[in-house]
Amino acid sequence: MSKEFSIKKTENKESVEESLKKNTIGLVHLDDFKQKRKEIEEEAARNAAGTSSTTHRPKKKSKTKKTSTKLSFAGDDGDLDGDDTKDTSKKLKNPQVDTSFLPDRDRDIADINERERLRKEFLRKQEDIKSEDLTIQFAYFDGTSHKSTTVCKKGENIAQCLDKTRQKFPKLKSNNVDNLMMVMHDLILPHHYTFYDFQVNQTRSKLGHLFDFTDAEKAAKVVERNWYNSNKHIFPASKWEQFDKTTTTSK
Repeated sequence: MSKEFSIKKTENKESVEESLKKNTIGLVHLDDFKQKRKEIEEEAARNAAGTSSTTHRPKKKSKTKKTSTKLSFAGDDGDLDGDDTKDTSKKLKNPQVDTSFLPDRDRDIADINERERLRKEFLRKQEDIKSEDLTIQFAYFDGTSHKSTTVCKKGENIAQCLDKTRQKFPKLKSNNVDNLMMVMHDLILPHHYTFYDFQVNQTRSKLGHLFDFTDAEKAAKVVERNWYNSNKHIFPASKWEQFDKTTTTSK
């Protein structure tokens, strides 16, 4: 046996003795003492051979897979959606809940577009009505009725119609439109009103619909303002009143 091995054995023996003393304090049974001695000697032998259980060995790197934690919601069938590839912006709605009151950008845009379409459609229809021809039954009245007719557009106003009636009678041609009046159902009609205005509002007087200019029995009267000022105290001019939309009825 070499000197080096002898020294190491001695050191091991001393180590065993010292370790035995430390680890058998308080032991009473002989079997326990023998078992502890055996364990210490075996440990010392392994230390001498370099195979101790306490010898540091390289630690294996633990590969842990990092997983991201995210919230998911169960669908109607109870399955959880954990697929990253799915659209996380998807909204789950209960079909039994009324969500019509909630903001909806697409729905709002559709409503705006529909209202704009209806507005344009309404305006187009009104323009079509205004472009329709209307045959006006009228009588130039200077104390005696001189009946005639003229054609106007429903969108034309009373002044434009009076200008056309001037062409029917030589005496009226020399008159300016401002010196002419149109009387319908004993109402003196303002120059700026259009026939369309009377139609769309279904304006009525005491005698019926003011718009019905096609009725020969209720023909409009075209009168010179000068004549009216001179005869307004005499029948029938004494019955005539200025048109006031607040005193007439609609429908």
